[in-house]
Amino acid sequence: MSTESSGVIEDAGPAGRTESAVSFDDVAVRTEQGLPECVSPALYNADLAPTKRAGRRWSAYNIFTLWANDVHSLGNYAFAIGLFALGLGGWQILLALGLGGLFLFLLLNLSGFMGEKTGVPFPVMSRISFGIRGAQIPALIRGAVAIAWFGIQTFLASVVLRILIVALIPSAQNLDANSFLGLSTLGWISFVSLWVIQLVIVSYGMEMIRRYEAFAGPVILITMIALAVWMLSQADWTIAWTTPDSLTGGEMWAKIVGGASLWVAIYGTFVLNFCDFTRNAKSKGSIVRGNFFGIPLNMLLFGGIVITLAGAQFRIDGRVIESPADIVQAVPNTFLLVLACLALLILTVAVNMMANFVAPIYALSNLFPKTLNFQRAALVSAVIGLVILPWNLYNSPAVINYFLGGLGALLGPLFGIVMADYWLVRRSRVNVPELFTEDPDGAYHYRGGVNPRAVIALIPTAAFALVLAFVPAFEVVSEYSWFIGAAVGAILYLLVADRKGPFADVSGEAIAVASTH
Repeated sequence: MSTESSGVIEDAGPAGRTESAVSFDDVAVRTEQGLPECVSPALYNADLAPTKRAGRRWSAYNIFTLWANDVHSLGNYAFAIGLFALGLGGWQILLALGLGGLFLFLLLNLSGFMGEKTGVPFPVMSRISFGIRGAQIPALIRGAVAIAWFGIQTFLASVVLRILIVALIPSAQNLDANSFLGLSTLGWISFVSLWVIQLVIVSYGMEMIRRYEAFAGPVILITMIALAVWMLSQADWTIAWTTPDSLTGGEMWAKIVGGASLWVAIYGTFVLNFCDFTRNAKSKGSIVRGNFFGIPLNMLLFGGIVITLAGAQFRIDGRVIESPADIVQAVPNTFLLVLACLALLILTVAVNMMANFVAPIYALSNLFPKTLNFQRAALVSAVIGLVILPWNLYNSPAVINYFLGGLGALLGPLFGIVMADYWLVRRSRVNVPELFTEDPDGAYHYRGGVNPRAVIALIPTAAFALVLAFVPAFEVVSEYSWFIGAAVGAILYLLVADRKGPFADVSGEAIAVASTH
């Protein structure tokens, strides 16, 4: 039995205890630190707090531009063109991307709705299933993966910037001949320049990221379409739809389904912390529309560009390219080369900020909420991304495969546990104010702040996921490892979860902050 009045929703808890949010009048009382009296400063700051519904600015267009940037990343092009090299033809690639897009559309809506309802970022969202302290586990795993890839993606973008600089200033080639800690002088200039640019953008908060993504989205779409048209003209307006090594029969269908599964796995990081962005969404409808145009439809456009670029190049000289950057380097006109390089830089920065910068910022802020706000956490994340010398990580297959691959393998189980708890156990009922209290009787205190049931579900599932990722005998199912890990994590959690409840559904408006940071 629940009642709602004066901004308070109450549910009778175990043993007749009444769980109640603090009323709107109560939170007018502030501590000396300026915090609502009902929250713990060890769990709450202005960046972790729920966002007020009034004033949220992320529309369907803003959600769409996230995907307009991320889908068209250089890494995704390399993956999709790789399907062409592995023997899939044009329609098979479109089918694989289309299937992957439909799966992602469903998963991202589930994740996105959580952020829209509660208004909290992923580390706080994780407190629901893992506890106010146990949430550090998924947050830090996600953050560690993101920081490493932030540095790597910045390095890859710096390679494009080096091409641009040499095209504009040929004598700069002389700065590219030496080496210090693995980079030439020109390499350091390029990397540090992009590192500073990203740090400046992020220092203005999520609102600046929203504006940058909105600007970059159309630029990327226009550039990639123009590049595809130019390649078509070079190939006399015809393309090769297949290679001589094209697959057929069961092997072809296995590769199509495997490609769709891997496409979802690529976004395993993003489906986990999509609420970092949708906490600022205007409505569920904005999320659905933005995801629909940005994922299934945009991925079909992306597939068409991939087929055109790869097929045209193969028609011209029988060569399968690895990335659009290969084509950009071959552009004979310096002016067009510069424009193409600038577009790729805009793209890579956009992808890096949304996929690899925001997650560790919230993870670090969640770890040290008293000392790290959004800007300070951004600086710490960026410094770590620099001092790990990411170009050396990128050039080390062992690091990529075992460290980043191992952490990445854990994202499926984490997603399964978080989603099963929120949607199937609690039926989306969340007591948002109690996500920020250290009260031992709080809904998410569990045992010392950790939910042992979530940890019990995670440990064997994580071990299973690592076996799938690294043991050669399981290579045949490795393409499906994210789905398998997510499913096993969800099932194990459902077996051990406390389903008795009752679970209070309490709005976070009482302790919310304006959606402007």
